Amino acid sequence: MQIAKMNCVLRGVPPWAVYLAGALPLAWVVWLGATGGLGIDPVKEIEHRLGKIGLWFLVAGLAITPLRRQTGLSLLRQRRALGLLAFFYVALHAAVWLGLDMRLLWEQAAKDILKRPYLTAGMAALALLLPLALTSNDASVRWLGQGWRKLHRLAYPAAIAAGVHYLWQTKADVTEPLIWLAAILGLLALRLRR
Repeated sequence: MQIAKMNCVLRGVPPWAVYLAGALPLAWVVWLGATGGLGIDPVKEIEHRLGKIGLWFLVAGLAITPLRRQTGLSLLRQRRALGLLAFFYVALHAAVWLGLDMRLLWEQAAKDILKRPYLTAGMAALALLLPLALTSNDASVRWLGQGWRKLHRLAYPAAIAAGVHYLWQTKADVTEPLIWLAAILGLLALRLRR
């Protein structure tokens, strides 16, 4: 009975409220930047924070179906917003790397993406998320029909690539990225265990 009440409340949450809540981490990063709270290398800190926030939303989106199957709690109405927020933060993460870290040196950036496996994995995640973001609208769902569901399964390898990117770019303690990667793989395993 409690789950039914919770689902009723969740269905009443408008998508704009999810987007508004999803903008709060960006506001916090901007605030830290404006007040000098990003340490000695603010560009790297912004880049890393945006990437991690993107990972939060990506994992949150992956958790919706297993959560519904295991508990009956349905956040399906919020899944599109979570996916678009994930793409937004991952794209911002890449834009900060390209614009502020690489200073728009396109040729050098391309060489680095091919030379450094962690960058290759990160760009693969972004490339896999791009068609999902572009087709996350009602018109695309109608136009693609059953193909829409197949296309949106690209979220699975995108999440794995993002987790691998985080793990490979970490130079010291890899505990946190391993936890994130394990969470991603665990959520995907729950999806396979239908």
